[in-house]
Amino acid sequence: MEYPVRLALGSNLGDRGAHLASAREQISSRLLSQMISSPIHETEPVGPPQGKYFNQVIKGYSSHTPKEALEICLDIELGMGRERNELWGPRTIDIDILTFGEFHMEDEFLKIPHPRLSERRFVLGPWADLEPDFNIPVWGKTVQELLNALPYSLEGSPG
Repeated sequence: MEYPVRLALGSNLGDRGAHLASAREQISSRLLSQMISSPIHETEPVGPPQGKYFNQVIKGYSSHTPKEALEICLDIELGMGRERNELWGPRTIDIDILTFGEFHMEDEFLKIPHPRLSERRFVLGPWADLEPDFNIPVWGKTVQELLNALPYSLEGSPG
């Protein structure tokens, strides 16, 4: 069985566009089929002082389990030089699972849907370009409705 999956990508180190492109290519070959991507948004960082991010949301279909998908995303991040030295610090690539089919789960490593996606303009902005009318499980609101509910100055919580 294949599940619809939405992922958020972010990069603020080096060639941000190339990092997003490399992540999309690896995700397409290892995790998602029929992948489509939002336009890239440049956003202000959240957390310690650092450069601006390129953010993007992608959608595709996966026959993997959510935990397998997380392992693949973490492996791609590691292979692309992601270092986790500083909480909410700069990164070559960040890949977050936003939704995974109709799964609702929460353990110490994985929460689906992503628990803070409704607070994150840097996620909701690109996602609204891709699927403004997608009704997000748990919140019972569309991506566009959640985006419209955010104060304009709020970039969202770190992540």
